[in-house]
Parts: sequence; structure tokens; C-alpha cells
Amino acid sequence: MAASSSSPSEAARTVQARLHAQEAIIGVVGLGYVGLPLAVQYARSGFDTLGIDLDAQRVQRLRAGENYIDDVDDKDIRTFVAEGRLQVESSFERAAEADVFFVCVPTPMTDAKNPDLTYVESAIKSVAEHLRPGQLIVLKSTTYPGTTEEVVRPLLEAAAADTHLDLGRDYFLAFSPERIDPGNAEYTTANTPLVVGGVTEAGTQVAALALKQIVDAVHPVSTPKVAEMEKLLENIFRSVNIALVNELAQLCDRMGGVSMWEVIDAAATKPFGFMPFYPGPGLGGHCIPIDPHYLSWVARRHDFETSFITLSAQVNEQMPFYVTTAVVEAIASRPVRLQEASVLVLGVAYKKNVSDTRHSPAARIIQQLWDKDIGHVCYHDPHVPTYSIDDRDGASTHVPTVDSLTPEALQACDVAVLVTDHDAYDGATIVQHAPHVIDTRNALAGVTAPHLRQKITLLGEGVGQP
Repeated sequence: MAASSSSPSEAARTVQARLHAQEAIIGVVGLGYVGLPLAVQYARSGFDTLGIDLDAQRVQRLRAGENYIDDVDDKDIRTFVAEGRLQVESSFERAAEADVFFVCVPTPMTDAKNPDLTYVESAIKSVAEHLRPGQLIVLKSTTYPGTTEEVVRPLLEAAAADTHLDLGRDYFLAFSPERIDPGNAEYTTANTPLVVGGVTEAGTQVAALALKQIVDAVHPVSTPKVAEMEKLLENIFRSVNIALVNELAQLCDRMGGVSMWEVIDAAATKPFGFMPFYPGPGLGGHCIPIDPHYLSWVARRHDFETSFITLSAQVNEQMPFYVTTAVVEAIASRPVRLQEASVLVLGVAYKKNVSDTRHSPAARIIQQLWDKDIGHVCYHDPHVPTYSIDDRDGASTHVPTVDSLTPEALQACDVAVLVTDHDAYDGATIVQHAPHVIDTRNALAGVTAPHLRQKITLLGEGVGQP
């Protein structure tokens, strides 16, 4: 049973004192795009940090001082590992050493688009086996409202029953959503404001103090559910607005004579009441493609249908199909059969200037091109040297790569599809040498020569496609 008291318990005072003195050991479960930057930031702030990841290869690389996350400085990994401030393990044997645990594991969907909390449950069960007085557990994985209290809390309380540890008195639980934007140099783990909600008042206070050791702005909320819903709002806000411009881009193409890009630029001149969002080939990353389905799932449990949110997700999920159709139409205009055509996909990362390919729309586009029996599909991405696509059965298929984007490589394809607008791409070179280019990001806006513009199909440009 959760303890409630206006005065801090002995366990609360102990962990708070250790945090103030920078003596607390920070544990991070899951050393991926969220967990590794978090662990490095605590090490940089002077805390001994224990990272746990069941991927033995990741652990081996980190112990050797090797970095695998774009937003982490290679030198930081080498320095903190060499100094012992960052230690990594592939098991939970040392879990009892940690005063604070951040759980940063994946929260994927099932094939039925329901939440899959397998990784969360497994991590919490492993932490619970080593639960002791004075520990704080903070879930950071994006999930549906209620996860912390309905899934995580019972697992901890079941483990604590034999040792008579009380939640809120002897140990503490909170949810603080991750706010990672890969490739964003302005807002990082060190300066992005954080939200936190504890299961008890003491949990909120202890978790807020732990977070304030690495970032100044921490916003406490009344419950974990509020923090969980807040995270979904952040991402669904973007999903809905992107769906709006994606749908309007398709309308502009159908109408002809209206460029959605020009429309957005014009609307953005309004200094209030408007925020620009842009069309694209589909959504990527871990959160935005998944979060609408998480919220829809929990809504159905309450006999509520999130029609607006679900429809927006469907619009965005259809964009790779729309791009594939544009590729097929471009091939049809050339003297080549589909079975003999060559398509070059430019960019397989889900956003520009990063190597993160999670849920990238490029995967669906490539898979659909294969399904259309396109003769040869290859890719180029300066940030992703090798790329494979997993099918529904889990089988992985390697995608052939073009090592260097030479004029000869561009000339060898029938259609190039610019999926990710990396800064490394030179638009003029691409359009000059590729026979035809499908531009899904308006990355070739700087190409103005009429004879070159004729070689570009721009998503949402209003060219009157059937």
C-alpha cells in the first residue's frame, strides 16, 4: 500500500541527500536513443552511472569506448568509461547498487496495433528482484496513460510484499516522458525541460530532484497519468497537423495549379494562430507513428473512439503508398517496363542528418516497390552505410546500396526518390544527372532552371496528377 505523509520518510531523505551530494548511483535500463544520452548526461554531471542493456554487443562496444548514437559525443563515451563514471552491464546482477533507475526500453505495437509492454514488464521485473529501501524507479518509455500505475506499480508491489517495503515510504515510482529529438543540436538532454509525475507526492518530489541534477526546468504534475497523456499529446499534436498538410498536398496534386508548399509559406507569414507543418513521405521515429494507436487503444477501453486521431494516423500511414504510386507513374512515362526499371531511394533515415531508421517511411516505400516487381531497387544514405528491411515474419532482407552518389550512379537509375533531405545531398547534381526525381520534401526548391524542373515531381506541388 502506498504511504502518504507530509514529512519525508527516512528513505526519501536518504536518496535526496545522496542526490544533493552527487553520491547517488544512477541506473539506466536500455542504452538506446533515449537511455545512452541520459546515462552520459548524468556521468557528465558528476554521477556514477550504471547502464544495463541485454544487447551484449552494445555493452561490448561501450566498454571498448565505442559510441553508436549520433547525439552522443564519442569523446564522452571514451572518457566516462575510462574513468569509471559510466559502467555498463548486460545483466541486472548489480541492480541493487543503483539509487535511481530510469527505464528507457522500447514500447512497440503488436501487429494488431495494440501496445506491447513486453520490454517494460521484463525490465521492471528484473529491477524488482533487487528492490531495496531508498530506490527510485522512473519509467521514461512512451506509453499509454495508466501504464505506471496499472502495470509497473503492481509488479513492484508484488516483489516488495515479502520484504514489507511500502511504495512512497521505502521506495518511489514516477513517470517522466523522454524528450529526445535526434539531430537537434539546440535542444538536448542537457537543456530540454522535463515533465514528471509520481505515484505518490514523495515520488514526485524525489523524481523531480533527480531530474534537476541534469536539467534546470522540471515541471511536476499531479499523477503519472497526466505525464503519460502529456507525452501522447506532444506527439499526436504533430501527427494530426502533419496529416492535415499531407491530405491537402494530395488535394493540391489532384486540383493542379496550387502548390501546397507555397500555400504553407504564405500562411506562415501570419504572426499568430498558425504553426507551419510540411508534407512528407510518411512519419518515422519511434513515437509519432505509434502514439496515436496507443491512445486509441486505451480510449477503446473506456468505450471512447478517437476518430479524429485515428483518421490522422491513417492519412500519414498512406503516404508511402502515395509516393510509390508517383514512382510507378514516373516509370510509366519512360521507355522501360516496371520489371526492368531501376529506382534509387535517396535517404532511408526517418529524418535529415541522422542515422536513425526506426519506422522510416523508406522501408514501406522500398517494400512496395519490391511488391510492384520493380526490376532493381537500391538506396543511398550518407548516414546509413547498410540497411535491411524486416517483413512481418521477421525475415530480414538486405537493400543494395550505392556507396557513392556519383553522376554515373544517378544516371543508372530511371527514377530517384528523395525520401530524406540530408544536407549532404546536392540538389543540382541530383536533378542534373537523374532522369527523373520524386521529391517528397521540397528539398529541390533551389533548382529553378525550367529544363531541370521538368524532371522533378514534387509532392503537393499541384501538378494535376490523376
